[in-house]
Amino acid sequence: MKYKNPEEDLSEIYRLLQSSLHQMSDNGSTRKRRRKDESEEEEEPRKKGVKGIVTSLLLLDEEEKHEQEELERASNDDKMLFDDNHKKKTRAMLDFYTNFQDLNSEVEESARLTRKKSRATAGAVAVAAAASDELEKTKSAGSGAGHQRRLWVKDRSKAWWDECNSPDFPEEEFKKAFRMGRATFDLICEELNSVIAKEDTTLRNAIPVRQRVAVCLWRLATGDPLRLVSKRFGLGISTCHKLVLEVCSAIRTVLMPKYLQWPEESSLRKIKEEFESASGIPNVVGSMYTTHIPIIAPKISVAAYFNKRHTERNQKTSYSITVQGVVDPRGVFTDVCIGWPGSMPDDQVLEKSALYQRANGGLLKGVWIVGNSGYPLMDWVLVPYTQQNLTWTQHAFNEKIGEVQRVAKDAFARLKGRWSCLQKRTEVKLQDLPVVLGACCVLHNICEMRNEEIEPELDLQLLDDEMVPEQPLRSENSRKARDTIAHNLLHHGLAGTAFL
Repeated sequence: MKYKNPEEDLSEIYRLLQSSLHQMSDNGSTRKRRRKDESEEEEEPRKKGVKGIVTSLLLLDEEEKHEQEELERASNDDKMLFDDNHKKKTRAMLDFYTNFQDLNSEVEESARLTRKKSRATAGAVAVAAAASDELEKTKSAGSGAGHQRRLWVKDRSKAWWDECNSPDFPEEEFKKAFRMGRATFDLICEELNSVIAKEDTTLRNAIPVRQRVAVCLWRLATGDPLRLVSKRFGLGISTCHKLVLEVCSAIRTVLMPKYLQWPEESSLRKIKEEFESASGIPNVVGSMYTTHIPIIAPKISVAAYFNKRHTERNQKTSYSITVQGVVDPRGVFTDVCIGWPGSMPDDQVLEKSALYQRANGGLLKGVWIVGNSGYPLMDWVLVPYTQQNLTWTQHAFNEKIGEVQRVAKDAFARLKGRWSCLQKRTEVKLQDLPVVLGACCVLHNICEMRNEEIEPELDLQLLDDEMVPEQPLRSENSRKARDTIAHNLLHHGLAGTAFL
């Protein structure tokens, strides 16, 4: 038997071991690759699912963003449409008022030419009459001494006015007749003397200043027709009409700059303190209200002056013009806007006023003017809450702001009660009405400043409808400021409790 070399045996064993190791290594690598492939196959669907979710979320975000842009675009379109309509209405009203003023100017010019022709004709007749009179005088015998020619004037009784003007006339009766005491009447006569006084002529004596002022005040206080005023003072109807317009114009020219002006800074501080002590609302410099004055149906632009609310309430066709006023705590007017047509709502009248222009110029920054629900809420106009289902805080705020607003309403009630011509349709022409109404406001201020009490029987209940404006909120900052004021009133114990 042949024996192998031991070294060869060892080599053979070593080769077998290496072969087994390589085979085992190959098997392990194969299993790892198989496991890796299996894990990758399992991971792939999971990655695809996550990717699908992310894609869906991105699509949803994009769709939501697109919807938001569409909503904003639609909102902007609606706002632009509203602004365009508002601008068109404002432009149309301004054009109408401009045309109305031009037409009034033409009518006035035509009337002036007519009066001029009438005066020329009357002058020619007077000259002819004078020439005829001279001819008669030269022909008549014994007329050497002659006499002074005089103009024939109808003899009218002035007994009532002479009695009123006498020092013995009772003060209470004088006040009932002219809505003010004798001292205030004398003050007005003194202030207007240099403007309305006339000189005597060879034909007739001038009407005294006191009688001129008395005719105007009686007409404004009673609203009596001119024919009754004529009988009362012993003057002609046309003379009375002329005197009323002359004195009203003088009051507006001479007395308005003195007695009806926006307060200075020192006066504003006092007004703020008085309003705040009465209501608890800070920085209030005025209370605002708009009333309507009835007029006879105008010959032109009838629809503009048609007052729909008054017509529906009274069951009678009504036409009017507006008077917007701001008053201080005493009820004295500090600003007025007169003469806009009665069909305009309160917010549009406000936009046409000089007060609105001053506010846009920054002169009312940091202060409030209190109005009713007919005005919009702005950075300088404070109005009550008007929505449904008010909170306690809002109810309490409305109660306190109503107290401030009542100051203006009561002032207008005294204005109309004292000057009864504002309660009835007047004979004054439409273009002359702003002058008359302005004079009434100035006279009201003089009476209020001099503590002239109004008779109880002259108390008046105002019936002016409040129409909520189309755009009640003009400023988001003002809404927040109003909420802050309402919160402070309730939680600092300053709010009213009548609503409870």
